[in-house]
Amino acid sequence: MDPALAAQMSEAVAEKVLQYRRDESGWKICREANGVSVSWRPSVEFSGNLYRGEGIVNAPPEKVWDCIKPLPGTLRAKWDENVSSFEIIESLTDTLCVSRTTSPSAAMKLISPRDFVDLVLIKKYEDGTLSSNAINVEHPLCPPKPGYVRGFNHPCGCFCELLPGESKSHSPEEPVLGCTAHLPSVSPPGLCRPVCATGRRPRF
Repeated sequence: MDPALAAQMSEAVAEKVLQYRRDESGWKICREANGVSVSWRPSVEFSGNLYRGEGIVNAPPEKVWDCIKPLPGTLRAKWDENVSSFEIIESLTDTLCVSRTTSPSAAMKLISPRDFVDLVLIKKYEDGTLSSNAINVEHPLCPPKPGYVRGFNHPCGCFCELLPGESKSHSPEEPVLGCTAHLPSVSPPGLCRPVCATGRRPRF
């Protein structure tokens, strides 16, 4: 993949996901459990909805980030039941890559195993916020695989940030962090309630 084009595309995605994060209008809670809330609102960009999951944890930022970032060698695949594996297809920089994510079958195998090929940017902001930002791409080194339905991701991402009033110096061992994920989907809120209920939270 052309590095310059990939960098331009990924920054546009990061800006879009940041807009989702900052815009508080129109979100409706569809589930709350175990300290995590899931909200949704209709998308104005495609025929579907945006979903936002939020939770607060007391743990060092790096430890939390290692549990949620969507890259090989991290803890995400060990606790996230919606992820089977991560694979780097092409590494463009130390923060930008093309990755393949696989997910298991679901709903008593009514939903087939899926895989997603995305351009992924890991970004760190001046205030210490960490984010992953992804969008679907096609890559010649990763054609559709037998046994998997190729999925499509609109701009999506995850944020790990200190809550207002908190700082690393305020509580160096266990600062209070907010974790937010933004996931576009064509699924209705009623279907996402039971799906979200099956996910587990990582232990810190």
